[in-house]
Amino acid sequence: MKLVVGISGASGAIYGVRLLEVLATMPHVETHLIISRWGEEIISHEMNLPLAAVKKLATYCYDVDELGARVSSGSFTRDGMVIAPCSVKTMSALAHSYTENLLVRAGDVTLKERKRLVLVPRETPLHLGHLRTMVQLTEMGAIILPPVPSFYNRPKTVDDIVNHTVGRILDLFDLKHDLFPQWSGIDATHAEG
Repeated sequence: MKLVVGISGASGAIYGVRLLEVLATMPHVETHLIISRWGEEIISHEMNLPLAAVKKLATYCYDVDELGARVSSGSFTRDGMVIAPCSVKTMSALAHSYTENLLVRAGDVTLKERKRLVLVPRETPLHLGHLRTMVQLTEMGAIILPPVPSFYNRPKTVDDIVNHTVGRILDLFDLKHDLFPQWSGIDATHAEG
């Protein structure tokens, strides 16, 4: 499987980095990483992690301005793309096919080739323009996956919360994982009446 992974300049770089960490353990998955300039800044600020360490997690890395890279073409086959986190700026560019950099170009190509594009927007609250952009992207074929924590699995750490979102991303590509237990229903003996 070939997946393009983008990290844009929204808070929540941990989602993209954790996704890369998990995908790096899957020998059948080839990853192609693109990080925006602000994505690089957010990784440094939020995670205190060297950029080289993040890039080392991917099979291939590209500069965000490298518009001639192979992932910019539909002739480069891919199974899909994930942008985690996805800034409102990147979402807006994708919604309007404004391919000013490789991150947006790769996302645009993923959509035009009818491959799965998963966007993890990390913004709140949302105004009407944000919501309309999400609707437009959904109509174009993208999947909007906000990193909304679930509590049925009783998370105890931030890692538990991050792993749940990353696991949901993996589920969309039918990639098996053990990041959280699958929902098995509420035990009737513990349900409130």
